[in-house]
Amino acid sequence: MADLPSGTVTFLFTDVEGSTRLLHELGAGYAEVLAEHRRVLRGAFSERDGVEVDTQGDAFFVAFATASDALAAAAAGRDALSPGPVRVRMGLHTGEPVVTSEGYVGIDVHRAARIAAAGHGGQILVSQSTRDLARADSLRDLGEHRLKDLTAPERIFQLGDGDFPPLKTLNATNLPVAASALVGRRRELEELAAMLRDGVRAVTLTGPGGSGKTRLGLQVAADLLDDFPGGVYFVPLAGVAEPELVEATITATVGVRQLGELRSQSLLLIDNFEHVLDAAPTVGKMLSSTPNTKVLVTSRAPLRISGEREYPVEPLPEDDAVGLLTERARAVRPGFEPDESTRAICRRLDGLPLALELAASRLRSLDSRALLQRLEQRLPVLTGGRRDAPERQRTLRATIEWSYDLLPPPLQRAFTRLAVFAGTFSLDAAEAVTQGGFDELDALAEASLLKPVGSDRFLMLETIHEYAAELLAQSSERDELRARHLDYFLELVVTMEPELASPRQKEALQELVRDEDNVREALAYACENRDAERALMLSGSNFRYWVFRLQIIEASQWYERALALRGDASTRARARALYGLSEMERTRGKFDRAQALFEEAIPLLREAEETRWLVSAMNHLASTHLGAGDAPAARRLYEETLRLARDAADERAVAIITGNLGYLALVEGREEDAETLLTTALELERAGGRPAGAGETVVNLALLALRRGDVTAAAERVAESLNLFRTAGTESGMYEALLLAAVAIERRGDLRTSLQLQASVRTHASARAYELSAGEVELADEGLARIRRTLPAEEFAGEWSRGEELHLDAAVTTALESLD
Repeated sequence: MADLPSGTVTFLFTDVEGSTRLLHELGAGYAEVLAEHRRVLRGAFSERDGVEVDTQGDAFFVAFATASDALAAAAAGRDALSPGPVRVRMGLHTGEPVVTSEGYVGIDVHRAARIAAAGHGGQILVSQSTRDLARADSLRDLGEHRLKDLTAPERIFQLGDGDFPPLKTLNATNLPVAASALVGRRRELEELAAMLRDGVRAVTLTGPGGSGKTRLGLQVAADLLDDFPGGVYFVPLAGVAEPELVEATITATVGVRQLGELRSQSLLLIDNFEHVLDAAPTVGKMLSSTPNTKVLVTSRAPLRISGEREYPVEPLPEDDAVGLLTERARAVRPGFEPDESTRAICRRLDGLPLALELAASRLRSLDSRALLQRLEQRLPVLTGGRRDAPERQRTLRATIEWSYDLLPPPLQRAFTRLAVFAGTFSLDAAEAVTQGGFDELDALAEASLLKPVGSDRFLMLETIHEYAAELLAQSSERDELRARHLDYFLELVVTMEPELASPRQKEALQELVRDEDNVREALAYACENRDAERALMLSGSNFRYWVFRLQIIEASQWYERALALRGDASTRARARALYGLSEMERTRGKFDRAQALFEEAIPLLREAEETRWLVSAMNHLASTHLGAGDAPAARRLYEETLRLARDAADERAVAIITGNLGYLALVEGREEDAETLLTTALELERAGGRPAGAGETVVNLALLALRRGDVTAAAERVAESLNLFRTAGTESGMYEALLLAAVAIERRGDLRTSLQLQASVRTHASARAYELSAGEVELADEGLARIRRTLPAEEFAGEWSRGEELHLDAAVTTALESLD
C-alpha cells in the first residue's frame, strides 16, 4: 500500500450510478468504457497528489493531504467524464483518521462513504469540514441531512450548479439519532443485512452489557430502510417494567391496534429484551400472524422462539478497538495519538465498546501508559463475580466498578441515587428527587457514567443503570427515593394536565413525552406498593396525555390495574381515574361502558368539587349518548352542561360544548343553527389560543360545507384544520380532518389520492383503537362507493394498499398539497 497521508486527511469516494443498466445497454463495450472511466479518474486524482486507498469494481477510495486538492481533483474527474455515458457520484469529507497497518480506521472514513452514497450521478457532495478547510464559500448549501450512520445531521454542500433529485438520506423513521458513528462492524453489518434480506424472520443480537448490541442493531436497521417499505421501527423496552406491557408498547410504537395488523414488509428493532423474556411468546405470535414482518432483537439472552437466529456480538477486533478508543479520546483530549499502550488497553478491555468508552474518559487526565498501569493494577482484583458469567461480562462489570470506585463518596451516593430514574431525566428532577446538583451531574458525565442529552437532560446507559440499580437495591434510601420519584412525577402530571388544555398545549405535551418512562416507573411503583391514592391520581391526571397521543390500550391497562387496588384513596383520586377510563372507552367507541363509567364518576367529581372535571365528564357523557344514537338525551345534557360551564366561568368548556351543540345541529340537519354555533365556538377557541380545539371546530365547519356541496370552502377548512393540528402537535382530531380531506379531493376528481388517504386514515385510526366520527364516516363511505364504481377492482386494490402503507405525516403532507 502506498504511503497514506496522515493528520488531517480528505477522503474522496466515487461510484458509478446505474452501472447494471449501463452494462445491459453497452454489452461487450461496457468493459472498455469502464476502463476508460478508471483511467480518466486516476489521472485527475494523481495530478492533485491523491493516494488511491482502495478500488472495488467501479468505485474509488482516494485520500488527499489537502481539502482544496481533493475538490479540484473531483471537479476535474467529473468534467473529463461529462461527455461520456458514465455518470459518477462523489463524496468528500475531511477528518483526522487513525492510520493502521490495514489502512485508515475511524468514523471519518464511514462519513465520507455515506455522503457519496447519498448523491446522484454527476453530483459532487462535500461535507462542512471539507468546505471550510478548502475555503470554498461558493458551494451550494443543500442543508442538514441525517446519514445512515445515524449521528447528528451533517450539513452537505454541492460542488457545481447542476440540479439533481433530493439526496438519498434517511427516510421517515423513528430510529434515534446516535451520539457518534459506528466504528468497525463491517462484517457484522453485511452478515446481519443478508440474513434479514434472505428470509430469516427473527434475529437476536446477544452478548454482555456494553458489547454494542444496540448500536449495531441501529446501524443494521438504518442500512435496511430501503428494503422494508412497510417501515423500520425502533421499540425500546428499557422503560417497560412488566412483560404484559410489551405487546402494548410494540403496537403503540408502530401505530397498530393489534400485532396482526402490522404493515407488510416491516422491520422492528426491539431493544433491551432481557428483563421481559416472559414476553417472548408475544414476538412469536406477532411473527406467525404477520408473514412479512421481521424482527431484530437485542438481548442478553435469546428469546427461544420458533425461527429465531441467535447472533452473538463479539468484541471489536484490535484495529477497530484502537480506532474507537482513539476517536472517543480525541473528544476529551484533542491531538491524542494511539501508541502501543493504547493497543494494550484495548486488549486488556477485550475490545468491549462500553469499556473502551469508559476508559477513554480517563484519557482526559492520564496518558495511555499511565491508564494501562492503573488497569493492570485494578481490574484483575475485580474480575470475580459469578463463576458462571462470561469472562468479558465480568471484565465489563469490573470496568464500571473501577470507574465507580474512582469517584469520591459524594459522587458515589449521587450515582446510586440516580438509578431511581427510567430513561432520561431533567436537572430539576435530579435535584428534587436525589437532592443532587448540577456539579455532581456534570462530574458523572465527565466520568462517562452519565450522558448529557438535549439542553438540560441526562441519560444513564442501560448497562451502567443496571449496576447503579443493584447499588440502589442494597441502599437504605431505596424506598425513600422511589417515593420521592413518585411524588415528583405525580406533581408534574397533575401540573401539566390543565396545561394540555391551554395555549401551552404543545410545550406541555413535549415535556411529558420526555418523561414518559419516568411516569410509567412512578405508576409501577405506586401499584406495586398498593398505593391506591397516588396510583389513581397519577393515572387519572394523565388521561389527556394518553388521549392526545392515542395510547389508548396502554392507558386502559394502567386504569384497570389502579382501580383494582383495594387501599384507601380519596374521592378526588378515584373520580379522576374513573373519568380517565371513561375517556378511553369513549375514544374506542365503546359507548355503553363509557356511559356507565361517566355516570359512576360524575357524582364523585361533584362530591370532590372538581368542577372543571365535572363539566368535562358531563360533556363527554352527552357525546356518548350522541355516539349511541340518542340525540335528544345528548342535547339535554349538553345544554345543562353549558349552563354549568358558564356559571363556573370555564371559557374553554363553553367553547367546546358550543361546538358540540353545533355538531349535534349538523347531525339533526339544522344547518343554519350548526353554522351559527360552530362559528361562535371557533371565535371562542381562537380567542383562547387553543389550536387543537379550533382545529376540531374547523373540521365540523368543513363537514357542513361538504353537506352543502361547497367543495371549495370545504377544502379551505380542511387544510386550515390540518395546519392547526400540526401546530398543536396532537393526533386526536387529525383523523377526521384527513377523512374529510379525502372526501373533498374525491369530489375534485382526484380519485387515487382520495383513496390512498382514506386507506391511510382508516388504518391509523384502527391501529390506535380510535373510533372515527359517524358524520365524517358517512360522507367518506359515499365517496368510497363512487370511487369503487369508477376504478377497476385491481387498480382500487392497488391504491388502497399504497394508502395503508402511507405514514400519518406523509398523509397530511399529501392532503395539504392536493388541497392547495
